[in-house]
Amino acid sequence: MRAILMLLLVALLTASCKTKQTAVAPKYIPKTTLANVKLDVETLSADEMEGREVGTAGEKMAAAYIASRMESIGLSPLGDEGYYQYFSKTVNDNPHATAADGGTEVQGRNVVGYIDNGASHTVVIGAHYDHLGYGGFGSLYVGPPVVHNGADDNASGVAGILRIAEELQLSSFTGFNYMFIAFSGEEKGLWGSNYFAKNPTIKKATINYMINMDMIGRLGQERKLLMYGSGTSPSWNSILQEVGHTFAIKDDPSGMGPTDHTSFYLEDIPVLSFFTGQHSDYHKPTDDAHLINYNGIGDITSYIVRIIAESQKAGKFAFTKTKDAQQEKMSFKVTLGVMPDYLYDGVGMKMDGVKDDRPASNAGMIKGDVVVKMGDLDVEDMMGYMKALGQFEPGQTVPVTILREGKTMVMEVTF
Repeated sequence: MRAILMLLLVALLTASCKTKQTAVAPKYIPKTTLANVKLDVETLSADEMEGREVGTAGEKMAAAYIASRMESIGLSPLGDEGYYQYFSKTVNDNPHATAADGGTEVQGRNVVGYIDNGASHTVVIGAHYDHLGYGGFGSLYVGPPVVHNGADDNASGVAGILRIAEELQLSSFTGFNYMFIAFSGEEKGLWGSNYFAKNPTIKKATINYMINMDMIGRLGQERKLLMYGSGTSPSWNSILQEVGHTFAIKDDPSGMGPTDHTSFYLEDIPVLSFFTGQHSDYHKPTDDAHLINYNGIGDITSYIVRIIAESQKAGKFAFTKTKDAQQEKMSFKVTLGVMPDYLYDGVGMKMDGVKDDRPASNAGMIKGDVVVKMGDLDVEDMMGYMKALGQFEPGQTVPVTILREGKTMVMEVTF
C-alpha cells in the first residue's frame, strides 16, 4: 500500500493543472466525478497514514498528499512555506507548563491552497485532516493501541474541500477568491484553525466567510444534515432560502460548535459548518473507508458550491454575533457517558451511542433513548441537557426520565 501511495503522490505532483473555463451564465452544473473523492478518502484513511495524529509521520504523509492534490488541481500555495503553515504547541499534564518546564513541543501543519480571481474578498473552505493516531486521548475504543483511520472523521471533509476546489477551479464564479485549508490539530482542541484564524496568510479583513466540513461521510437514508452558523450573518437567510436541496436540514444558527468553524467565528467572521452526524464507529478503529457514502459527499459538496455561487450576489457579508456566544461557558463535573444525536430535532436529548461502564450504561440506558428529565429539571433540548448536567456532583444519584419507543421510563443514575 505504501508503494501505491507514493506512486499516487508522484502522479499527482506531475499532473498538469486544469484550465479555468468561463461561461456566460453562472448556473452550477457539477463537472467532476466522485472518483477523486473515493481516492482521497481511501488514501487518507489507509493504515499507512497511521491515523494522522498531529505531529507524527502519518500527519506529514497526509499533508504531503493533500498538498500534491492541491497542486494537481491548480491551486496556488498560500501557506508560510509553500502549501504549509506550521504551528507548534507545548503539551504537558500541567496546562501552564512550557518546553523549559519539561513539556513536549508538537509541531503541526495546515495545508493551504488558493484560487486568486483578483477579487476584493476571499471565501475560506476548510476541513481538518488530523485524527487520533493509534488511539489514546479522545478514543472511545477500549483495547491495545491500534490505528484509528478516521475515514469519516475527517478524511470525508478533506475530500469535500478538494472536490469543491475542482469545481470552483472550473467554474465561472469569480466574484470571490477561494482559499482551501486542511487543518491539523483539531482533535487536540482546534489547534490549527485557531492558529490560522489569528495568523492568516491573507489580510483578515478580506475574508468574507468560512465554510467548514467535519464528518460529511455518513449521510443516511433520511438525508439528515446538521448545519451550524446560519445566524452569523444576515446574508445567509436569503441565500439559504434561494438554494434548493433534498436534505432534511437541522439548522443551528450558532457560530459556536465542536469543530474548526468556531475559530473563525470568534474572529468575527461569518461561518457555515456541515455534519452528517455521529455513529457507532466515531473515534474508533472501525471508522473505515468502505462505510462512507460517497454519493452523499457529492450531494453535500454540490449543495455547498450552489451556496457559494448564490453568495456572489450578496457581496461583502456583515457579521452577527449569535445568542449563545454571549452566554457564560458551561462547566460540569459529571457526564452520562453518551454520544448525543445532534441531528435529533424532537423534545429532549436523544442518545446516538452509549459508552460501556459509564453512568448511562450502568443504569440500563441504550442507544435511541431520549432524556426528557434529570432530577427535577426538564430537558427540552441539548442546551437543557447541558444545563442539567451542571447541577450534579460526582457520587450523586438522581432519577432520569427517558422515552424508549414511546414509553416513559425512570432510571436511577449514579454519577
